[in-house]
Amino acid sequence: MKESQFFEKQTISSKIKASIVSEYFPSYCKIIAKKHTPKEIRYIDLFAGPGLYKNEVPSTPILIARHCVQDEFLRNNVKMIFNDNVYYSELEENFLKEFPDGTFAKPQHFGKSTVGENKRIAEFLVKSTHNENDKNDYPSLLFIDPFGYKGIETRVLAEFLRNWGNEIFLFVNTKRIHPALENEKFEGLMKDLFPTTLDKIKNDRRFKSSVSQRLALIINSLGDEYQSLLGGKVFFTAFKFQEEDIATTSHYILHLTKGSRGYDLIKTTYNDFANVGTVFDGINTYTFDAKKFGHSINELFDLNSINVDKLKEDLQLAYKGKKITAFDLFETHHTNGLYSRNHYTEALRRLVDEGKLDSDYTDGKKHLKSVLLIKDCKLSFK
Repeated sequence: MKESQFFEKQTISSKIKASIVSEYFPSYCKIIAKKHTPKEIRYIDLFAGPGLYKNEVPSTPILIARHCVQDEFLRNNVKMIFNDNVYYSELEENFLKEFPDGTFAKPQHFGKSTVGENKRIAEFLVKSTHNENDKNDYPSLLFIDPFGYKGIETRVLAEFLRNWGNEIFLFVNTKRIHPALENEKFEGLMKDLFPTTLDKIKNDRRFKSSVSQRLALIINSLGDEYQSLLGGKVFFTAFKFQEEDIATTSHYILHLTKGSRGYDLIKTTYNDFANVGTVFDGINTYTFDAKKFGHSINELFDLNSINVDKLKEDLQLAYKGKKITAFDLFETHHTNGLYSRNHYTEALRRLVDEGKLDSDYTDGKKHLKSVLLIKDCKLSFK
């Protein structure tokens, strides 16, 4: 699909992608505000598009603004920074038609720079949110959904991610990256994307027997780049989209954060939008298949239940004979894998039902559920 045709009609996959980002952002802002009172919280979109498709269906910029306008805190504290070298004027017109000047306390910005050619963009990402203190006065969620990969430099994005509170949503078109890894014409672009692991990826992918394994290698290598460049823990979580016409992967959204709370939130968000049962086996991740949207699927095996059973076994082994609050268990354990809050809640309740775990509430309240992920829920593993 040509870039000029992309915004003619929204695909269901594009709708889900935009919904994930726009649903995540308000909760991200509330998490930031609980930790620190910044001067402003930023939403930055470097490839924003026109905001509306030809049939007036809203894309991410308008959806983000609709969430923000409904909440007083967001309305007063969020600054939206949009950039698009093609659709900047259309975006500004479409945005101001629904949200006139003065709607938000922080005036929005509409840029028209070409990413990769304007050095000020890289300088802004690297320096604008960096403070000498531990907290960031301008924590920012950066969404990068390019049509190509020119100008996407992992070293720059890693520096952006270095500062407290900053997070990234990165659109990863594996259909383009996969062949580009074997084409010398794209060597420079791939080196920008994989500055420290490119040679290793080229070598390792030869030993991956399936397409799924090779795609997982790309995603994991990209996430590992940020950990290597930052010299610390980075939580990266991918959401996979299946093709709308054939049974193959089309692209991923990769979320990156240094915070465990953001990691918790993105897994919950992904879990809400995934419509395909997936076993978290190191290769597969949260998945949306457009072909199954709106249809009830009767699967031979309940894959979500398999995940819960696997987590249940892991927890029983890790905490056998121990006592811990449900809150502390989740906080310390969830950072080790892809399981979301829902998986933990269900796994712990199954252990109670099976008589392998005792649960007791200490808040004096009557709870209908045997386990809630709160400090007042005490767990005793047998």
